[in-house]
Amino acid sequence: MEKKKNLSNIFVPNTDNANFKIGIIVSMWNDQVTNALKEGALTTLEEAGVPKNNLFVYDVPGSFELPSAAAMLLDANEDIDAVICLGCIIQGETRHFEFIAQAVANGIAKVGVEYTVPVIFGVLTCNTAEQATDRAGGKLGNKGVEAAASCLQMLHTHKRMYAKR
Repeated sequence: MEKKKNLSNIFVPNTDNANFKIGIIVSMWNDQVTNALKEGALTTLEEAGVPKNNLFVYDVPGSFELPSAAAMLLDANEDIDAVICLGCIIQGETRHFEFIAQAVANGIAKVGVEYTVPVIFGVLTCNTAEQATDRAGGKLGNKGVEAAASCLQMLHTHKRMYAKR
């Protein structure tokens, strides 16, 4: 059996994570893939010491809705330290894929800059469903795991930067 390997070298900070409150926004479109991403993220965060009751999971219809849902969550709850956005956009026969992928990437980046908190891009943009499956717990790892690791790394960076104030 082939060992599953993530595409990136993942460092997950495993100390001092118990007080972080993290929102996870998950697209329901391509839900077989996005549910696997969500499970990977949740498992990674819990294993790193983030309590389950500090994880707030919300579903949205598609990836296009991820940025606005992240902003709504941050507006509604000042205690949220970071947001992970998980989605899957698969190339179709039209240019719709390009517009959605670019809008989602730009929107997620904008929310992070506006709120000055980590907002993590955990959105697969694949040419085929097979590529998406490979990156959602398949032979190339799980982008949800990578997004959770990035989130924790960014939270620790954020904490160090703001500690100097």
